[in-house]
Amino acid sequence: MTKSLQSAAEIIVGKVGAARGLDGTLKIIPLTDFEGRFDGLEKISVGGKIFRVEEVKHIGGQIFIKFAGVDNREVAKTLTNKFLTVDRKEAAPLADGEFYTFDIIGCEVFDGDKKIGTVTNVLKTGSNDVFEVDGNILIPALKSVVKSIDIAAKKIVIKESSLC
Repeated sequence: MTKSLQSAAEIIVGKVGAARGLDGTLKIIPLTDFEGRFDGLEKISVGGKIFRVEEVKHIGGQIFIKFAGVDNREVAKTLTNKFLTVDRKEAAPLADGEFYTFDIIGCEVFDGDKKIGTVTNVLKTGSNDVFEVDGNILIPALKSVVKSIDIAAKKIVIKESSLC
C-alpha cells in the first residue's frame, strides 16, 4: 500500500556507502522500493549538493555510481553516509491505491467521526503495511480496515469498529 521515501519537497532514494576502487566510484544503499531507480539518472542531490551522474553500475546485486567531479577515493569518502535525494516531481509514479510512506505519516486517523490520532510511522511487515498511530495504536493497511485515504486532506478513515 505504501512506498518508502521521505520528505515532501525532496525525497530520499538512497544513501552513499563506501568508496569502491580508486576512481571515486561509490556504493549506493537504495532506500526506495523501485528497482532501477538509479538507472538513467542524469543528476541527483548528495547531502544537499547536486552532482551529475556519469555512470551507474549493477554488480553482484549492488549499485555503484560514479559522479562527475568525484575522481578519486579521498573525494568519494567525503560523501559516505550522505543521503541521495530527488525533487518530489521526480518521484516514481504510483498505481491507484498506492501511497508514499512520507505522505501517510502525519495523516489524522478517524474511526467514523472520532479522531483516533496521527500516523507517526508505517511499519513494513512483509504481508501488509501497518500504520502506527501516536506510537501505541497499530492499524493494518488493508482494504478490509481502511475505508479511505485522502492525502490532500491528510485524513485516513477506518471502517467503524475496526479497532479492538
